[in-house]
Amino acid sequence: MTRLAVELANTGTLDQHGELVAAFFAEHDITAPPDGDFGALPDLVRAALAQSVDGEAPDAAHQLLRAYPPEMHLSDHDGLGAWHVHFSRNGTPPERWLGQLVAAELALLAAGDPAVTLGRCAAAGCGRYFVDQSRNRTRRFCSNACASRTTVAAYRARTAKNTEGPGND
Repeated sequence: MTRLAVELANTGTLDQHGELVAAFFAEHDITAPPDGDFGALPDLVRAALAQSVDGEAPDAAHQLLRAYPPEMHLSDHDGLGAWHVHFSRNGTPPERWLGQLVAAELALLAAGDPAVTLGRCAAAGCGRYFVDQSRNRTRRFCSNACASRTTVAAYRARTAKNTEGPGND
C-alpha cells in the first residue's frame, strides 16, 4: 500500500497499466479514472510523505484522515479464509478508495510502523520518494540510475580537482 502512495506522490497519478496498480484495482473492484486524475490527493500524499521523511509533525496525514476517513473492516475477498484488514470498501469511487487506503497507511507510518521505511532520493535534482526495503534500511537513492549518476558526478569532481592541483599547469 505504501508503494501506491509513493507512486502517486512521485508521478501525480498511478500507472493504470502497471502490474501492481492493475492487479490491486482489479482485486478490489475499482475502476481507475480514465485520465488518471486523482484530484488534490497526490499533493496531499506528497506533503504527508515529506513530513514523514523529514521527521515533521504529520499534519498532512491528519488532513488525509479528515478528507478520506478509512472504513476499517475485515475482508476475505479471496474466499480462502485469509481474513485481513481493509480500509475502504470494494467498488468505492477511485479517488475516495485510494484516499482512504493511503490515509490509513500514512497514519500507521506516522505512528511508527517499524515494517516500513520511507526515503527521499539523495541524487541532485531528483527528490523522488521510495520505500526502503534494503536489509539495513539505509538506501539513499530511488533507483540505480540516480545512484550511478551521483557516483559518476562525484568521481568526475574528484578527478577534475586532482588535475587542477599544483604542478599540473
